[in-house]
Amino acid sequence: MRALVLHPDITADRHRRDARPALEEAVALAAALPDLEVAGAEIVRLPRAQPGLLFGTGKIAELKERIKALEVGLVLVDGPVTPVQQRNLEKEWGVKLLDRTGLILEIFADRAATREGVLQVELAALSYQRTRLVRAWTHLERQRGGLGFVGGPGETQIEADRRAIDEAVTRIRRQLDRVVKTRELHRKARAKVPYPIVALVGYTNAGKSTLFNRLTGAEVLAKDMLFATLDPTMRAVSLPDGTEIILSDTVGFISDLPTQLVAAFRATLEEVLDADLIVHVRDISHPETEEQATEVATILRGLGVPETAPMLEVWNKIDRLPPDTAAALAATADRRDTVFAVSALTGEGMPALLSAIAAALAPPRHRSEVALTHEDGRRRAWLYAQGVVEGEAAGEDATRLTVNWTDRQEQAFRRL
Repeated sequence: MRALVLHPDITADRHRRDARPALEEAVALAAALPDLEVAGAEIVRLPRAQPGLLFGTGKIAELKERIKALEVGLVLVDGPVTPVQQRNLEKEWGVKLLDRTGLILEIFADRAATREGVLQVELAALSYQRTRLVRAWTHLERQRGGLGFVGGPGETQIEADRRAIDEAVTRIRRQLDRVVKTRELHRKARAKVPYPIVALVGYTNAGKSTLFNRLTGAEVLAKDMLFATLDPTMRAVSLPDGTEIILSDTVGFISDLPTQLVAAFRATLEEVLDADLIVHVRDISHPETEEQATEVATILRGLGVPETAPMLEVWNKIDRLPPDTAAALAATADRRDTVFAVSALTGEGMPALLSAIAAALAPPRHRSEVALTHEDGRRRAWLYAQGVVEGEAAGEDATRLTVNWTDRQEQAFRRL
């Protein structure tokens, strides 16, 4: 289906974003939906939103001609559109219309792969659909696929049967309760494994999945596409120093994420709350990288992640920058203990990042002096194998070693 993307740049909105990058992001969102061809995109400037039609009558007529000329069947409005505005605009233009929330829901429905992901999307969609003139709840029998906004059966523009929707909500919540209990069992099982959890977070399309694949050797969907990853993926990883960790890839954040989706995906993002270390991946080549970083920080706080939580910041995609710019950023990152300039695609900067992850997860150490006799060759070899020996002094009866070790290593040594 051919689509026209519109970004309303409303002067009266004090919180409005820079129109050009916002439109580019909206086009990228549309491109993330399969079987959708973006035929055109434009910024529509207006002093204020009109209650009944969003746009003024003159602009509506102008856009109607453009819609006909481009032969589009769907208009995507990058912003909120009320049910009344949607109904009136669809009547005026003779095409289907989706606002930002509807589009994101469509993408989420297409990408969700796990049972919980599918249920969470459906629950969020029901909250959205309850106020819309769409009987799209018939999709609920499906395990995967779009929500029916863009096309498919059941698309007659009629009032959704609220009782049927409420019954569907009750059924989904019941199913989710069972899924969440299963997740709790899995979480308790993981808690018995003494591996720390490292969660990758970041704005959508920042390169988290590419970084995840490089670290784990997994084949998670990694494309230059918004919302390429919608379900948490976890893999065990062994760091160069031998530290075993569980790495978690999470859904990408985005500005103006629909409130019902923030709530719906809270369970999906619980891995972040459980994490021993958060790695914030940024697309440092993006023109709005600072705004994106602020948005991620805001959402993390909204999830309940304290500002004092252990966190590393990764400036990804330096391979996309001119060499001089990349070198300057790398130099800036080198002066900061928790910032690393890398390219997950080429592997540049990865050794330093891996060392920092290991150091951040390392338990506290303390120094001790250990006396070993000639008969303690096995214990001496064990200490050197652990890499904890800082110094050695030979005595008449014993060799004294200065060691810097963790409590666990000391306990293991005493048991030898």
